[in-house]
Amino acid sequence: MIADLKPYAEYTESGLPWLGDIPQHWASERAKWLFTKMDRPVREDDEVVTCFRDGMVTLRKNRRLRGFTEATVYSGYQGICKGDLVIHGMDAFAGAIGVSDSDGKGTPVYNVCQPRPGVNASYYAHLVRQMSQSQWILALAKGIRERSTDFRFEMFGNQRVPLPPPDEQAAIVRFLDWANGRLERAIRAKRKVIALLNEQKQAIIHRAVTRGLNPSVSLKPSGIPWLGDIPQHWEVRPLKQLLVRMDYGTSENVRGEGLVRVLTMGHIRDGKVTVPQKGGLDAVPPGLLLEKNDLLFNRTNSPELVGKVGLFAGDSSDEVTFASYLVRLRVRSGHNAIWLNYLLNSTVFWSFARSQALVSLHQANLNSKRYGQIVLPIPSRRAEQDDIVEYIRSRAGEVERASFRLEREIELLREYRTRLVADVVAGKLDVREAAARLPDDDALGNSDSDPDLGPELTDEAAEA
Repeated sequence: MIADLKPYAEYTESGLPWLGDIPQHWASERAKWLFTKMDRPVREDDEVVTCFRDGMVTLRKNRRLRGFTEATVYSGYQGICKGDLVIHGMDAFAGAIGVSDSDGKGTPVYNVCQPRPGVNASYYAHLVRQMSQSQWILALAKGIRERSTDFRFEMFGNQRVPLPPPDEQAAIVRFLDWANGRLERAIRAKRKVIALLNEQKQAIIHRAVTRGLNPSVSLKPSGIPWLGDIPQHWEVRPLKQLLVRMDYGTSENVRGEGLVRVLTMGHIRDGKVTVPQKGGLDAVPPGLLLEKNDLLFNRTNSPELVGKVGLFAGDSSDEVTFASYLVRLRVRSGHNAIWLNYLLNSTVFWSFARSQALVSLHQANLNSKRYGQIVLPIPSRRAEQDDIVEYIRSRAGEVERASFRLEREIELLREYRTRLVADVVAGKLDVREAAARLPDDDALGNSDSDPDLGPELTDEAAEA
């Protein structure tokens, strides 16, 4: 059905730099004649409505406790009603525009716009988000804080916007609801496969680092509470005995553009370390420069992330150091640092390490002494550690490549959805006939019997 969409028969110049030509039978009007700015009183029992950057406008409890719009404490709440077009004055440039699904209250940072008769708020939510994605809102608005803008109703109201006939606005919304539902289901299906692949990868790593590569090897009790049996010839030793040193990082604030890059907890992900390209220190003591195969673990983070470990793949010539809430583990030459990185990031070990952290409010702390005392299963020969690394790289690498392909497919689906919405709301594609063919129960894309997406999407979904 999507593949069958065609342009309108005739177009005319819209006069809008961000839009281009529009269907000839469409009109255009200033937004202030289509919407009324509301400033309603609130009731004591009104719940808080939040507008998120993905276009969802809902009660805060329906989404999450904290959102993009709560960096500042505001007073003077205003009433928001279900069906209002809500535009976040500071984050509109980033897509915080949508139609409220609830009655409630919001801060004065929101532009609360009530549609006039014949105006479909959902159509204009799509349209104004397109103004955002085209950078038009960013170009119009005046910056009032870093990376943000002030897009108030007066500015929105003075913008001329396309005005399709009311039944066509409804058809566009109906079609996009269906198409978005189909595309979102395809994305969710791929996400489920990625989750299963990640479980498979973790199972490969866990088996290799706790039992080795020989399935028929004799086993013995490890005496480690989180583990169980291990190969007969393996040892059990505390982590600190595998290390030359454990070091806390620099506490100096990173404000300049020095040559020494500083790693933070955000640079550790999936067992790897990403070196930032900007921001750094002019100098640090030589002992705080990282060397190839140094490990870093998060000693202070949220309870969900504390204890995560990353492997630094560079060397001292790169001049990279690390922040004080990270701890550097330098591995003795008799052990393979990559093997140890796999072990410390394995699900079963990491779960145990997290249980040793001290939790206060929303932060957890796992100090180096407590971490270093955790007992590990150790292959007695370095060669066996090397073999385990090669095995994991081979087997887990296949899984990672499959996950990467699915992530890329998700990225392409999202790009396709963005382009489709942009073309439909701007009148580049005519969806009237397609919308009319949608059965009532499939209008929101909730049925698996929806009409075909077309070859470019069917193939993607089938691979999931």
